[in-house]
Amino acid sequence: MNKSIPYKLLFLSILISGLSGKAQVLRKRTTLLMGGRFDITIVAKDSLAAEQNIDEVIAEITRIENLISDWKPDSQVSQVNQNAGIKPIKVDREVFELTQRAIQFSKATNGGFDVSFAAMDRIWKFDGSMTEMPSAEAIQKSVEKVGYKNIILDSVQSTIFLKLKGMKIGFGALGEGYATDKCRNIMLAKGIKAGIVNGSGDMTAWGKQPNGKDWNIGMTNPFHPDTLFAVVPLNNGAVTTSGSYEKFVVFNGKRYSHIINPATGYPATGLCSVSVFGPNAETANALSTSLMVLGRKEGLILLEKYPQYSCLMITDNGKIVKSKNFKITKFKAKL
Repeated sequence: MNKSIPYKLLFLSILISGLSGKAQVLRKRTTLLMGGRFDITIVAKDSLAAEQNIDEVIAEITRIENLISDWKPDSQVSQVNQNAGIKPIKVDREVFELTQRAIQFSKATNGGFDVSFAAMDRIWKFDGSMTEMPSAEAIQKSVEKVGYKNIILDSVQSTIFLKLKGMKIGFGALGEGYATDKCRNIMLAKGIKAGIVNGSGDMTAWGKQPNGKDWNIGMTNPFHPDTLFAVVPLNNGAVTTSGSYEKFVVFNGKRYSHIINPATGYPATGLCSVSVFGPNAETANALSTSLMVLGRKEGLILLEKYPQYSCLMITDNGKIVKSKNFKITKFKAKL
């Protein structure tokens, strides 16, 4: 589930102002889940209630992880992958519907986002060891097991079948966002009116701080990671970021991101980060990954199909690009 975690944690941070207020307390806990860092913040009537609800959030994320993590051999997703080309596997309706939504995103991006990316050969190295680009033949071969059209869903039986042996599905570009949305909904159903669940930079917030102010999200300058270039308010909504701040290679003067286009096998180019704002972290998660892959022009065209979502892009040369519907009035940016 690990997705460029160091970058995303640098890029997004929660800025909490004075906590005096209306007989409410704020508690925050950091833990490791889904292969990365989760920061959970809950506002409740007292410390005990806040800590108990944080425990419940952690239990829910752990439950989801045990269902969908492709690196846990006993998870339902791993069972689907292990039986690729062999037989369909019955899964919980929750896993089935998450896969359905992932395939819808795969279709919407013509494979720029692909839930079967997990089968891609890791021929690109971003640890400094690459001295030349892989051959065109190697790149083509690296994605031969990738293809959402070879995922067969049976809604009646609630089964998933991967047609090709060696195929894999993975929720590295959806999982954290999905988990944060689920936790928010559980907390709201319990009457917990404010909090933030931040899964490795995929963040869902609801309500306000105890002093009545919106949550403030600090965005780090990707070219100077020790400084903020913007602070944005976040009330009832989500923000997710995809980027190549640390992991990239340069060949012939061109910067290649560690985020690979699963349709072509080539790395994304042109953008070093994309942040997407909207009501749902799962959707924002899928969009931020897709926009990185598709690039500025095609990415903005895709985003127009999702009018509730807006984006902030930073190009490889440091230019800030905002979608037409970006309406965060308090936003101030400087790179």
